[in-house]
Amino acid sequence: METKKIDKEVIDELFVTIPTGTVDMRDDRTKDAWSVDIDCFELSKFPITQELYRAITDENPSTFNGDKLPVETVSWIEAVNFCNRLSESLGKDKCYKIDLATEKVTLNARANGFRLPTEAEWQYACQTRTKGNRYGELNEIAWFKDNSNNRTQEVGQKKPNEWGLYDMLGNVWEWCSDIYDETVYGTYRVFRGGGWCDQERSVMATTRRRSHPFSFKIDDLGFRIATNSKK
Repeated sequence: METKKIDKEVIDELFVTIPTGTVDMRDDRTKDAWSVDIDCFELSKFPITQELYRAITDENPSTFNGDKLPVETVSWIEAVNFCNRLSESLGKDKCYKIDLATEKVTLNARANGFRLPTEAEWQYACQTRTKGNRYGELNEIAWFKDNSNNRTQEVGQKKPNEWGLYDMLGNVWEWCSDIYDETVYGTYRVFRGGGWCDQERSVMATTRRRSHPFSFKIDDLGFRIATNSKK
C-alpha cells in the first residue's frame, strides 16, 4: 500500500508539549488505585480529523461525514496502522510491529514516530495536574448527550484545557495504547474520555472502558496521537 505524503509543518503544529509529572489512576470496577510517573511527551491538540485520516489512509470509515469532524467508527488496530503510516510518511521510525496472523502488536516505546498515548498519559494530559474529573464546566468543554444534537461535532469548538488540548472529554472516546486487564479481558484495549451520546456522569477524566482491538468500532470512538518529546 502506498504511503501518503503530508506536510511536516502541518503535523508539527498539531502537537502541544505535555510536561513531566505524576498522575493518580484508579479502576472503579476493581477498586484498585495506583500512581504513574509521566515523562515529557507530545500530544495532538485535537482528536484525529477525517481530513487527516483520509490524507494518510485514503479512507474514511466515519458514520458522520465532515473534514473537521473527528474520525470515528475506527478500530484500535486501524488507529495503530494510521500511526505507523503517518510515521512512514515523515520518515520516522514506526512505533508498532504488527503481526496480523497472530493479532500480536508490539510497541517500540523508544521510536521517534507516532503512537497512541498510554492511558496514564491521556489522563494526565486531560487533568493538567488538577487531579479533578473535569477541567471545566462540562457544557463549556465537551460535546455530550445534552448538547451534541446526537452526533459528532467539529473539533476545537469547545474550551481547551490549561495545556491547549481540545475535546479531551466528549465528542468521541479515544483509544489508548494499553491493554486493559490481560488476565480477565485478554487483548482488550482501553479507551477514555466519553462521547457525544454519553450522559454527564460518564464524561470524566477518570472513566475507563475497553473493547476488542481488531473488531470493535462504533460511531463515538476515535483517537488522538502522541509522540515522544523532541526535547
